[in-house]
Amino acid sequence: MLRVLIAGGGVAGLEALLALRDLAGDRVELTLLSPEAEFVYRPMAVAEPFGRGRADRHPLADIAADVRAELIRGALAQVDAPNHVAVTGTGQRLAYDALLVAVGAGSEPAFRRVLTWTPETDAELFGGLLRDLDEGYLKRVAFVVPPGVAWALPAYELALMTAWQAWGMGQEDVQVTVYTPEDAPLGLFGTQATVAVRHDLEEAGVQAETGVYVAEDPQDPARLILHPGERTLDAERVVALPRAVGPGLPGVPANARGFIPTDLHGRVPDVDAVWAAGDAIAFPVKQGGLASQQADAAAESIAAHAGAELDPRPYRPVLRGMMLTGRGKAWMRHQPAGGGEGTAVRRALWWPPTKIAGRYLSPYLAARHGTDAVGEGPQPDGQPVELDLERDVPATADALRQASLRGEAERARLAERRAEARRDAQTARPEG
Repeated sequence: MLRVLIAGGGVAGLEALLALRDLAGDRVELTLLSPEAEFVYRPMAVAEPFGRGRADRHPLADIAADVRAELIRGALAQVDAPNHVAVTGTGQRLAYDALLVAVGAGSEPAFRRVLTWTPETDAELFGGLLRDLDEGYLKRVAFVVPPGVAWALPAYELALMTAWQAWGMGQEDVQVTVYTPEDAPLGLFGTQATVAVRHDLEEAGVQAETGVYVAEDPQDPARLILHPGERTLDAERVVALPRAVGPGLPGVPANARGFIPTDLHGRVPDVDAVWAAGDAIAFPVKQGGLASQQADAAAESIAAHAGAELDPRPYRPVLRGMMLTGRGKAWMRHQPAGGGEGTAVRRALWWPPTKIAGRYLSPYLAARHGTDAVGEGPQPDGQPVELDLERDVPATADALRQASLRGEAERARLAERRAEARRDAQTARPEG
């Protein structure tokens, strides 16, 4: 059996774990390496301070047992690629035939003097802001999407739920504003989604300033400046999304920000038998659904490497989004290339109707819950369709092109190695 080590017990790691057992069966011996004892389903953490949701927890030991995988507690610290060994933070050396790096990304605050919200943020920290609203001490709240943030949707969810919460407290004069460098609110999803988001914002009394970049005043970090215009951001409390930081693992290629380059099948260039998926890779949009798709592409490639009879499909991003509006949920997707309008409706557009749409992980978690994680209702008849990220997002187009080139280079390198092996074999062949 091919020894497959999956480093990371998040969305990408578990999606790959489930996919590999299904695709490769007993051809693989699976090991999951994770510093955590539980998988925390974090997308719903945004609703926790408002009492509208929570981050569900699932013991990794149970998940590993379901797919006959060994679970090892520990964090991947470096990779000894020539010897096919992964090294943990405690120095434990784990041999592998195939390694999937799915360790996720870290985060860093964009500003020094404001609250930075992450899914891991203690709900009580944001709860302090809500208490100040309830007591009438706070009247102007700003939610900021800093330049370089890979996923803006939580800023809109936080703003909408904050506005409705203030209204429910009887504080009807609270001003909530979103500041974002986007050309339009969640414009990534197309015109219909933008119109729908604008409607939700207006209904809740939330203002949105688009096309603006927020930066610290070099002379006074407590003062935030809006560009263009050089205006001061006027708010009594500011909540910002964080910037993602790559893992920067020794022994694994990485760009200047620590993110891992891959080809369209998840292979890492210039190292043997190493794949990567999820937020750790050098893809400009960081989102759980995309992470699961990257994991699927890598799992198919590893399964084929293990001898499974399948033709691995390359990663082709399909973006789906579910937004908590404070008064329900908005489901968004984009029409196929050339459509341009997109779709935004109040019913589920995929099944199970979870915030993260993973081919294997979503139905698995739904089965563990006994129902879907975020809502009830009949299975939708709509089928997920592709958002043409390559056409609409230049950074994504560039990332996909670079991944394609890396794949071509890797195939050329392997072909040269095979040719060299054949020449060596012919040279070593005895005469006669």
